[in-house]
Amino acid sequence: MILIGMLDSPYVRRVAISMKVLGLEHEHRPLSVFSDFDQVQAINPAVKVPTLVTGGGQVLMDSTLILAYLEELAAHAPRIRPEPGPARLRALCQTSYALAACDKAVQIVYERRLRPQEKQHQPWLDRVQLQLHGTWRQLEASLREEAPDCLSIAGITIAVAWSFAQQMVPDVMAASDYPAVAALTALAERQPVFLATPMAG
Repeated sequence: MILIGMLDSPYVRRVAISMKVLGLEHEHRPLSVFSDFDQVQAINPAVKVPTLVTGGGQVLMDSTLILAYLEELAAHAPRIRPEPGPARLRALCQTSYALAACDKAVQIVYERRLRPQEKQHQPWLDRVQLQLHGTWRQLEASLREEAPDCLSIAGITIAVAWSFAQQMVPDVMAASDYPAVAALTALAERQPVFLATPMAG
């Protein structure tokens, strides 16, 4: 299997870390949808990462769909999500908010870096930041009730999303505002699979 995408994408890093937790051997090709557009397009015409090329040569994209496929392949490995029931629903809710936080942080990064400053629309940025804080407030409350294992699908997604936001939009939120999220992320980032899959890698 081949994983396409840069680890500075929280979605690519989410998949890469999960593959290591699941014990799935793969080749990682750190291609950028910007600087390596033609190479990515030759693999996936949608030019979207993460892209997974399966052992049979099929192309799969979207981190959630990729992880669903990988969990089927790694049925023998430690589970990264709870069994069906209340615990799984809680994990799904936490994961969904973490993915929403990724989306909003990425929108801010793209607006700031790709759109000329004179064309940036501050009311829209304010709205996105409001949504971003809303997701983290919800996650903070949820983690205070019950935090997931940092190597579960929820824990990995939360930690990757928070690390991305802290590195890419540090002026938007302070770690002190979301101590439970920051603590889970700090624990996750000390794990060998996280250390072996750095955001800048």
